Order: sequence, then structure tokens, then C-alpha cells
Amino acid sequence: MVLVMVVGCVGDQSCSLLGQTTLPVLSADGDVNIGAVFSIHSQPLFKVHSFTSIPEKTACISFNLREFQFAQTLIFALEEINNRSDLLPGLSLGYQVYDACGSVPKAIQSALALMNSPGIHDSLSEPSSCSRHPAVVSTLIVSYALIFDTNLPISSTQISHFATCDCLSNRKKYPSFFRTIPSDLYQSQALAKLVKHFGWTWVGVVNSNSDYGNNGMATFIEAAHQEGVCVEYQEAIFRTDSREKLLKMVRVMRRATARVVVLFVGLGDLIPLLNVLAQEGDPGLQWVGSESWITARMLAEKQSYSFLRGAVGFAFGNVKLDGLEWFLDSVHPSQDPDNSLLREFWEMVFQCSFNRSREENRGTLCTGAESLAGLKNQYNDVSDLRISSKVYTAVYAIAHSLHDLLTDLKNDSGRSNRSVTTYTPQQVLDYLREVRFTMKTGEEILFNGHGDTVARYELINWQQEADGTLNFHSVGLYDTSMSPEKTLMINQKKMVWAGGQAEVPVSVCSQSCPPGTRKAVQKGKHVCCYDCIPCAEGEISNITDSNVCYLCDLEYWSNENRDHCVLKPVEFLSFEEIMGIVLVCFSLFGTGVTTLVAVVFFIHRDTPIVRANNSELSFLLLFSLTLCFLCSLTFIGRPSEWSCMLRHTAFGIAFVLCISCVLGKTLVVLMAFRATLPGSNVMKWFGPPLQRLCVLALTFIQVLICVIWLTISPPFPYKNMLHYKEIVILECNVGSAIGFWAVLGYIGLLAVLCFVLAFLARKLPDNFNEAKFITFSMLIFCAVWITFIPAYVSSPGKFTVAVEIFAILASSFGLLFCIFAPKCFIILLRPERNTKKHVMGKTTLSISHQHIVELTFKTLFFRESPCYS
Repeated sequence: MVLVMVVGCVGDQSCSLLGQTTLPVLSADGDVNIGAVFSIHSQPLFKVHSFTSIPEKTACISFNLREFQFAQTLIFALEEINNRSDLLPGLSLGYQVYDACGSVPKAIQSALALMNSPGIHDSLSEPSSCSRHPAVVSTLIVSYALIFDTNLPISSTQISHFATCDCLSNRKKYPSFFRTIPSDLYQSQALAKLVKHFGWTWVGVVNSNSDYGNNGMATFIEAAHQEGVCVEYQEAIFRTDSREKLLKMVRVMRRATARVVVLFVGLGDLIPLLNVLAQEGDPGLQWVGSESWITARMLAEKQSYSFLRGAVGFAFGNVKLDGLEWFLDSVHPSQDPDNSLLREFWEMVFQCSFNRSREENRGTLCTGAESLAGLKNQYNDVSDLRISSKVYTAVYAIAHSLHDLLTDLKNDSGRSNRSVTTYTPQQVLDYLREVRFTMKTGEEILFNGHGDTVARYELINWQQEADGTLNFHSVGLYDTSMSPEKTLMINQKKMVWAGGQAEVPVSVCSQSCPPGTRKAVQKGKHVCCYDCIPCAEGEISNITDSNVCYLCDLEYWSNENRDHCVLKPVEFLSFEEIMGIVLVCFSLFGTGVTTLVAVVFFIHRDTPIVRANNSELSFLLLFSLTLCFLCSLTFIGRPSEWSCMLRHTAFGIAFVLCISCVLGKTLVVLMAFRATLPGSNVMKWFGPPLQRLCVLALTFIQVLICVIWLTISPPFPYKNMLHYKEIVILECNVGSAIGFWAVLGYIGLLAVLCFVLAFLARKLPDNFNEAKFITFSMLIFCAVWITFIPAYVSSPGKFTVAVEIFAILASSFGLLFCIFAPKCFIILLRPERNTKKHVMGKTTLSISHQHIVELTFKTLFFRESPCYS
């Protein structure tokens, strides 16, 4: 982790340091000095203190070439800035680099040393002026960052190029902390999106037991849960863990069903685990790594780690810094002969010694003619500058903020020189918050409200080359500055997987649920372990791994696979189906028979049998029966607004007209035989005019009911989607139920009245009496319509209409055959009986009664003037 801290100075404030002075290992004076702390040595050499004398200075061992490259990159950036005329012109930047030795006490000493001048004296009484360090760059672990934050003033600006802990984004705790490296929050979110992208919903996780690993993995698990990814197991490791613990961890990995393992582990913590895995054999797992090790060349070069082939993970974007390689190769002890660090570096790299007394241990004597250009090590390897570039960016961020600050101070004061004694640390901090510039690589740098820059990662894939070596291939990009759908871009065709496979590995607790099913979590298990339940009828799921089945709209129904909603079939009694055709045939048959009967009656209209049966009412009855047969056709076909109004009103009026005619014939016959005196007024009250008026009046009442019904609430087409779930029944809603049942009730009232009157006239003489046929027809009519009511209510869909048509046809045929069949039989098959003598033949009535009936029938039916003798 690299920290950049601004420690400004106001006026001539003085301070002194107690104890031994910590001196910088690399330094150069400038108008403004930038302090830096790197762990150029990996560990301190601990000594046992006697506590009776002043402890000696702590020596550092294990020279770290990578950290030394970071320090030289800082110097390279400063010299590049000093040579520019457009950035801080007329102002030189110096540096003071301290070595923390990877030790907390040394880090504290470095933090305190930053508050003092590099030339501070050991004397307690000799003060030195406060140094002007607008920035400090350091490579430290997260804990050291907290130390710096604790020991430095609150206005001291810190810019890290290596601290990734999301905890440092807390502005309440760390208001002056910035970084040029993305927070682990973004990396964890990127890893969660990565595993989700490839469908790995069941993974194992291993993290370092440190701030880096614990915080990063906690963020990953939270982000993974939001993406629907489950963690089967979690293990924490540290570099000091025993072999037994590591073996137990390997056994957990092998027994687990998750075939993908996310390693949020520091490089130093990962190596012991990899050594155990190498000894135990390739576990056949797909590795997903964090930036700390995914581009570690030392892992890729080790043959025993070949099981890492196909590993994927995110790393910081790699850039090329022009001139850096030459600068690194040009470092030489002669640049600062008194600098012990440069001599140590040279001796370590070339395995020689400048001191003849140590020549035997080193093997050779350093001549200074050695060349770094011919070497290949971590120091001068510029093929991977992912971290070094962050140091470079941090220095430029300081320079640009100073440039902006001093430019504004110059403009405000009107002075031409850039004074370095008039700014405060708070001003530097404020300007760093607002700094915005573009690197020569084209990357725009700015800090958000948490002190973070835009998170950009490369997706790295470990691929084996033809010669067997492992190389890092960039196969994607994660960029938080892009739109959500373009944040993660992956070129999957260029990727290889564990074991060199070309197919994406599968790591799920349960197989994906196909469309048409939903996931049902298994009781007591992770949400990623589920059963696939088929969607119920009328419900669908049209995506894979749907959590719910969605109900189709009312007019839609699920298809056979339950993955699409399709329009429900519309059902109605049509002319094309068999039942509709049969009913149409019966309707037309009834119409044809009625027409034939009317033709027969018309041809024989002057015959006694036709005249005796009131030919006028007979023709009107035949006409109404024709309408009854034809109105049944309006019930067949797709219901429309007009057909719905027509079918019920036409049927109601036609039937009332029909029954009114039958009722008139019944009344005439009944009253004719009830007249017993010669002076009876029967001829006056039941003559043809009054018969017509009776039929007209009774029919008009039904017409009036229908008009009121159609006016208030007429029938209308209605899609019935409640009776059947899978189909839509297109039917006619009656609108007003009162109107509908009033029409039927009025028909029933006339039918019952007609039946009663006909029943009373059933014993009259046969030749004159057709009441028995009317009685029988009304009996059929009433039976049909009484049974119609429960059948109509209980019949579903189009069968409701079929029942209504059947009732109309049955009652119509009953009237037609019962009333007209006997007369047609006489007219066509027994013409010898179609005579007036036969019609007026002998009866069992008394002579006087028979004479009265004769006169009545002559008047009512034969239309002859009465003649009494």
C-alpha cells in the first residue's frame, strides 16, 4: 500500500525530536519535498534489549526489489515533473524516502520523522524548523495506514497506491485519506458479478486471515448474495498456519460439491496452501483470484503450480511508462556514494561487495562497471507496472493539486513568484479533493467523495502456451465508469478453463430450472439448493431459474410447456361445429315443415276442416311457429351486440304470438260449447275481430316488456372467463336478469292459462274439439320449459345456448305436430272426412244444444248468418 500524506507548514513553527533520529534512505532537496515510506527491506533484525542502555538502531534485512522499484518510480515521476515547463514551473520537488522494514515500530518512527526535517539533530535542546513535506508516499499494509492516520495531524493528506481496504473509505474516520488504487469494495463486487456471469452460483471461498482478506471476503459474500450466489464453505488462512490445518482445508475443498473456489488471499498467505495442493495432486477446481496474486509471475513460473492453469481474476490495468526502464537501469551507487542503500542494492543484485573485508562472503568485488541493463529481475522488469503506475499517479496527483493551489494563490496575491511558505496543509487537502487531470496514458484521474478513483480492472486468465509455460492473458474489463450493462465486458471466446477445457465449468448446488418451472428452496439448505416445481395451469415462467410463476392475464392461458401465455380459445356455438349444424338442420326442418303445412292449408282453405278450425288464427299460428323456428338461428354464431338483443326479444315475442293464437283458439272452442241459450252473446264477444284484438293485446304486452328491457339494460356480448379457466366462453349476458325472467315468466303465464283452458275443454265432442291436442301441446311446452330452467342454469358454455335452442325447437315442434298433424292427416290422407257433414256429425249432445253449437260454429268458423228454426 502506498500512502501520500501532506504535512504542510505555517510560518516558522519549530519542533524537536527526542531520541534517535530516523534518517531517510533516499533523499534529494527541492523547493518542496515529498516524503515517502516503503518497505524496502521485508523485515527487521530483532535484537534482545538489555534495558540498561539506549537501544541500538534496528537493522533491516531481506532486500525487497519490488519495493525498491516503487521508490525509484517515485523519483522518476518527480524528476519528470521537475523537467516539465507546464506543471509547477519554477518550482522543484524533492523527496525523502524512509524504509519501514515491514515493521510496525519502524512505520511509527517513519511517521514521526515525517514531522521533522531530514537534518534534525539528536540534541534535545536544538530545535529545527518544521519541514515542508506536502506529501509522503509509503508502501505499507493496512494496519500501517491506520498508524499513519493516528500519528499525523488531521490535516495531513494521505494518498495510497496500495491500500485497498474498504474501511479506509470511511470519511468520518479518515477524512484526509485518498488512494490511486481501487477499493476492495469494487473488486469484491467485480468478483461477485464474474461468478454470476458464468453461472457459478455455488462456490467455496478462502481468504487471508488479515484486514485485506477478511474485509474483502466479507464484501464479496455480501455482493455474492445480492447476485444470487451461495457460499458452500469459507476458510481463512495465514502464512504461519500448520500443515495439518492446510491439509484439513484441502480435504474440505475436495469433498465439497462446489467446483469453483474464490481465493481472496495475499500472495504470502497463498504460497503455503499451494505447496500442500501441489503435494496432494490437482484437485480439478476452477480458481478465481484477487489482484494480490492473479498476476504473480513467481507462481506462474513454478511448474508444480500448473494446476492453476485456467485461473481467472481481476488485476489493475497494466500501463507502459515511457522512460522508466532506462531510468531504472541507470541507477548506480556513484549517484550518491555515501548512500548505503544503493551500495546494498548493487551488492545484492550482482552478488558482489564494495568492502574487501566482506569480499570472501560475496565472492567477487564490485567494480561499479556492472550493468543493470543485462539483468532480468523484479526491479527492472517493466512488463508489469500495475502497482508502480499507481505510485506514479499518486505523485502526479500531488503535483497537480500543488500547481492548482499555487496558481490560485498567485492570482489572488498578484505576485509572479510561487511562494511555498504561505499555504497550509488544509489548503493542499482541499485542492486534492477537487483535483482533476489526465495522465499521458489517457486515463483521467479524480477522486470521489470517499477519496477513491474510478475502479478499473482487467480480467486475467492463466493460459498455457505451446512450450508449457503459463502466461497472463487479458480477456475482459471491469470499469465502474461505464453504464451498468457495460461495466463487465468479457471476451469468453479467448478464455480457457481449469484443466485446459474449452467449456465453462459448472458449479451449482442444483441444476438450473428450465422455463415453465420455478425454484423451491430445499428446507434447511441454502437458497441455491432447490427443487424445480412445474408451474400450475394458467401460470408461466419464461426465464431460467425463475423464483416465481407468473399468472397469465384473464384472456390468456399457459401453453403446454408453461413458458408462454397464449390467448385462450374462444368458445361459442358456431355454425361450423357438429352440434351447431345439427341444430340448424332441425331449425330449417321445422321451418320447412311449417311452410308445407301453411301451403296445404292455403290450398285447402275452403275445405270444412280448415274453415272449422278458424283459418285466420291457424295461418297466424303457422307464421308465429315459423318465426320460432327461425329465431333459434340467432342463438348460433359469434355473439354480437345486435344478435344478443335480437335472440331474446325475437324469441320472446314470437312465442307469445304463437301461444296467443293457441289461447284464442282454445277460448273460442270452450266458449262455443258453453253457450246453451239461443239468445247467448257468444257470437258478439268471440267473433273474429275480438280474436284478432285478443292476440294483438297479449303480444303487445310482451313487446312492451322487451322494449323496457332493451332500454334499461339490454343484453350484450360477454367474455365468461370464470366458468372455465382455460377457455373464454363468448356468450350473451342478459343484462337485466329481471327483464329476462319477465319475458320467460310472461310466456309461462300464457302457457299455463292456455293449458288450463284446454284441459277444461278436453271432454267436448271430438268432431268439433281440438282442445285435447292443444292440451297435449301445452303439456309438452310446459314440460320442456320447466326442465329448461335447471338445465339452462347448470349447463356450461355453449351447451347453455344449445339447451335454450333445444327448448325452442322442442316446444315449437310440439305445437306444430299436436295441433296441425291431425288436420293434415285428414286433408291429405282422409279427404272423405273433410266434409261439413262429418265436421257437424252426430254427437252425444242434446238436440237443442247441438243446434246452438251448430249455429255458433257457423258464425265463428264458417262465417254464415245464424238461422233458427
